[in-house]
Amino acid sequence: MAETDYAELFAADRGLLWGMCYRMTGSAADAEDLVQDTFVRAIERPPARTDEPWRPWLVRVAMNLARDSLRRRRRRGYHGPWLPSPVETGDGNPLPAVEIACGDEQTTEGRYELMESVSYAFLVALEALTPQQRAVLLLRDVFDYSVAETADALDLSAANVKTSLHRARAAMRVYDEQRSLPTGALAERTRAALESLFAALAAQDFATCRALLADDVIAFSDGGDEFLAAKVPLIGPDRVLKFHGGLMNKLGHTIRKLELRQVNGLPAMLVEFAPHGERYAPRVVVRCDLDAEGRIARTYSILATRKLTAVR
Repeated sequence: MAETDYAELFAADRGLLWGMCYRMTGSAADAEDLVQDTFVRAIERPPARTDEPWRPWLVRVAMNLARDSLRRRRRRGYHGPWLPSPVETGDGNPLPAVEIACGDEQTTEGRYELMESVSYAFLVALEALTPQQRAVLLLRDVFDYSVAETADALDLSAANVKTSLHRARAAMRVYDEQRSLPTGALAERTRAALESLFAALAAQDFATCRALLADDVIAFSDGGDEFLAAKVPLIGPDRVLKFHGGLMNKLGHTIRKLELRQVNGLPAMLVEFAPHGERYAPRVVVRCDLDAEGRIARTYSILATRKLTAVR
């Protein structure tokens, strides 16, 4: 196959492969690496029948590389909470929308909508699955692959696909019960909650901060062992306020940008700081989940440099 043909081939399937690898690993940087590795393999060791459609072969290679990547990450362990990479999904996002979605389509007939499947709640829930269960659930319930197509893509028997899917769905039951789709109304409530929280923190109005937080609020921070961050989830409004309030008191004067972005389908706050020490992150993305009453139930602070490659 000529080089120009490779270029056309990769352009046609890059978005689909990136979207699959991102959902598999929860990492935008890893997804980019995996797609490149898939294309390198296509050039160096192409399939036997290059006259047939390449997409099934490319998906098989990418998904197996992604499973291996996820296994390696889990074997290495992680210092502190592990959080998915935030990916901008609003206007002007650095990655074409097609890469977040599925090829040229914006929806499938799967159990989960495509935008829902890049939401933080969904990606965090996927962490409870084994790599095989995660791959099967994504292909069957997000990308709407048949049992036979999934078995072929993952080198599994049909029976293994059905068993893995059953176990994966069981592990996702809590998520399904609390499922909250990234609608426009939820986006507006999330934006208002974030703006109110940061305004109250800046004013050191902790009474207002406390009213914004759920009684069982939990704060997660991912510094990737690169920057200072909470090593364990902080549970309860008092601990959460002490953590966020302390950071604002210490670093608030160094803030040079405070900007709302749409991240993984919902608003998040991008905070950039002037240089203030190598152990302090120069930028952080803060997002939150709301409870049924509209209070902040979870906060996620992502600081690690490699986690922020898809945030301009």
